[in-house]
Amino acid sequence: MALSSQWRSVFAQQRAVKIISGITQFDPQVVGRVVRAADRGGATYVDIASDPALVALARQLTDLPICVSTIVPEQLPACVAAGADMVELGNFDPFYAQGQVFTAARVKALTVQIRALLPEIPLAVTVPHTLPLDAQTALAQELVALGADVLQTEGSGMAQPQHPGVLGLIEKAAPALAATYTLARAVEVPVLCASGLSVVTVPMARAVGAAGVGIGRAVNRLEDELAMTAAVRALVEALVPTAVV
Repeated sequence: MALSSQWRSVFAQQRAVKIISGITQFDPQVVGRVVRAADRGGATYVDIASDPALVALARQLTDLPICVSTIVPEQLPACVAAGADMVELGNFDPFYAQGQVFTAARVKALTVQIRALLPEIPLAVTVPHTLPLDAQTALAQELVALGADVLQTEGSGMAQPQHPGVLGLIEKAAPALAATYTLARAVEVPVLCASGLSVVTVPMARAVGAAGVGIGRAVNRLEDELAMTAAVRALVEALVPTAVV
C-alpha cells in the first residue's frame, strides 16, 4: 500500500526519529521505559518487538505511532489487531550473532509473506548490511516492487571503531551512512538510516538522503528513564537543521 499522508509528511521532512526498544526485548518494564522516553523526548514513532501485549502496553503509554519488528511474519496480524500502525521485517542484528543469514532471497520471501498476510498495513523492510552495496541496491528495488513502503539500512553492530571520540562515532556510523546514500538514490520510497548512530552522526544521515533515523542502543541500553529521555531529546534536536541568521 502507499503510505498515508501522515506517514508521507513525517518522512518528507527528513526528521523522523524512530526509537527502537529491540526486536528480542520482551520485558514490559524495559519496553515501557523506552516508550515513555521516546514520547517525552519528542520522537516520531517507536519500534517494539512483535507481541500483542507489548503493543497494548505501548498504546496505553503513548499516542506515537507504533511499529512492530519481527522475522516471523505470522506474528504480525495479531499485533496489528492490537493497534500497531506499521510492521517491519528487520532489525536483524541480534540474529547475526546466532548464526542466521539473511540472503536477498530470504528477505524477499519474508516480504512476500508479510504482504500476503497484511496487504494494507505500512511495511518497512531492513536491507541487510551483509550484502555488498550493489546487491543492497538491487534488493532494495525488488523489495519496493514487492510492496515495501519504507526501507531501513543497517551497519554492523559488532564493528569496533579504530579511534576514540568523534572520529570513532563517525567510523561506527559509516556503513549505515554509505548504504543510506546509495539506497536513497536508487528507490523512490523513504529510506531510514539505522545502526550505530549518535548525536554526532544523525545530521549526516539527513545530509546523505535519509528520511529519518532509527535509534536503538544509544537509548535502550540506558537503565535510567530520565537518561533515556534526555538521549532521545538530544537526538531529535541534532536532526533538526540549525537556522541560519
